[in-house]
Amino acid sequence: MELLAIIFWAFVFIVFYAYIGYGMLLFLIISLRRLFGHGKPYSENQDYQPEITLLVAAYNERDYVVRKVENSLTLNYPGDKVKMVWVTDGSDDGTPEILAQFPDITVLHQPERRGKIAAMNRAVKLVKTPIIVFSDANTVLGKDSLKLIVDMFRNPKVGCVSGEKRIQQQAAETAAGAGEGIYWKYESTLKKWDAEWYSVVGAAGELFAVRSELYQDVEPDTILDDFVISLRIAMKGYTINYNPEAYASETASASVKEELKRKIRISAGGIQSIVRLRKLLNIFKYGRLSFQYISHRVLRWSLAPLSLLFVLILNFFLFLSEMQNGETGFYSALMAGQVLFYSCSILGWILENRQIRVKLLFVPYYFLIMNYSVYLGFYRYIRNKQSVNWERAKRA
Repeated sequence: MELLAIIFWAFVFIVFYAYIGYGMLLFLIISLRRLFGHGKPYSENQDYQPEITLLVAAYNERDYVVRKVENSLTLNYPGDKVKMVWVTDGSDDGTPEILAQFPDITVLHQPERRGKIAAMNRAVKLVKTPIIVFSDANTVLGKDSLKLIVDMFRNPKVGCVSGEKRIQQQAAETAAGAGEGIYWKYESTLKKWDAEWYSVVGAAGELFAVRSELYQDVEPDTILDDFVISLRIAMKGYTINYNPEAYASETASASVKEELKRKIRISAGGIQSIVRLRKLLNIFKYGRLSFQYISHRVLRWSLAPLSLLFVLILNFFLFLSEMQNGETGFYSALMAGQVLFYSCSILGWILENRQIRVKLLFVPYYFLIMNYSVYLGFYRYIRNKQSVNWERAKRA
């Protein structure tokens, strides 16, 4: 049983480190850096306001087009320096026709739908500005978002800047919405610390920007385009910076089913990204970037969900061993805690499906579907069942 216990605690460590321990380590590193005066903001070229292209790849977004355009026109950045480009390939719901009503917008459209990545690759080739800002059609940007993002490019070492994804809270909050909101608040904190130490590991597709010269075409079947684009830039020796005050807000997923659909796609994309960015696993070549990437992303998309299953199974055998010895010790208590946690998770799932919301269950519920989706995403990836064409999750 000693070997079993050692293996058990190895899996416990992986789970703890992936979800909590890495954050604690980052906090310690950042605290020490601040103590010794490191991490001061870059301050050269204060008048840096280059021309930029705000690029939106949209497919059948007629419900969001007008709101998005109006929001874009009110952003705090010199209007004569913002080129607005929408690429609407495959849209047949009137999206291109609605956009045609706005003379300041360049609309790139072709009837064939080949996926978001193909549309982005096609549009970027026509961009003439030094910076491209990517944003989703169904999001609303904070008024100063463009200014805050572009400002970070004053540092020539920065090749990509990520904004923050914010979940709009609803009056009648769903478990999916609450869980997603809590998760993104935690993620935002980790990203701030990642950026302060060295680099963020992946940009948020809702709002991120790159130096045009560093953009390279992504494989047309790429699922997480924002993640792959940004990390390939980081692999060239540039950093990905992050400003949480530059944000894109959207409503939460409308239901458990819709949130799970979105998570499964992200998980399948995560596995695909690990394979495509496998060179980044070489910590001897990429140093801190590799360490951050493995700690913050790779473990959550691979070993951590698998470890959760083994922790449950091994805990059960250690619990049986205690019972056979007439003990009700530490492993018995852990087993009871796990059973309680997963019971709360499943209960939260059942109640949410019946539109009965208990806030106490939001976090275990969201944690469960987040890890369950990794298994389903892995299955989709190995079966090649995940389409590159985005099947948009319905929003609240």
